Amino acid sequence: MSKRSSTGLILAGVGAGAAAVAGYAWVIRPWTQRWGATRGEVEMALPGDDLIEFPKLRSTHAITIQARPADVWPWLAQIGQGRGGFYSYDWMENMMGLDIHNADRLLPEHQDIREGDIIRLAPNGFGIPVAFVEPEQTLVLHGDTRQESGDIQIPLKPGDYMAASWGFHLFERVDGGTRLVERWRADWAPSVQNAIFYRALLEPAVFIMGRKMLLGIKERAERLAQAG
Repeated sequence: MSKRSSTGLILAGVGAGAAAVAGYAWVIRPWTQRWGATRGEVEMALPGDDLIEFPKLRSTHAITIQARPADVWPWLAQIGQGRGGFYSYDWMENMMGLDIHNADRLLPEHQDIREGDIIRLAPNGFGIPVAFVEPEQTLVLHGDTRQESGDIQIPLKPGDYMAASWGFHLFERVDGGTRLVERWRADWAPSVQNAIFYRALLEPAVFIMGRKMLLGIKERAERLAQAG
């Protein structure tokens, strides 16, 4: 292969890579950040937004459920490891040793969710506290490694921090259905390493797992409503 041909291949590869990055940044990433949500839902202020005032990551996802908020809420009330699970890809979660089991029925013993409860993400107690609860309307989780309340327990370097809020909001439709709006907001100590880690891992995970969770709640709530 001639030197000119090699240079051409390298330039073609660089161009393809740049096009892929631009496509992700301008097309794919915005879609993942607002999957299912209307412009109004993305822009609306929601309970819990003030917990992360200047988020580096923000996403709003939404789904229409053909069931009343009263039929959707019980599935939200019982989320968590050791509770009803997260209705997402439990096989993926369990590959990481999280011991998640998604419930297909309502669990009466896990319906009384209250502010201050810790919603576990893993069997070792790692979890996020409940910051705000309004039954059949709103559930917001919030944790911050800078707070000494045992919220998010992540091994971090000195000076690092991570804070996140995760909210679920129910809006009744005129046809008797429900809009379920999920919002993620996160902040972390600014550094190149953190930016790469959270952008490359946390952002895609929030979308992949969150989308499946909304679909899982929709399926369960609609089945409950049909059963009557």
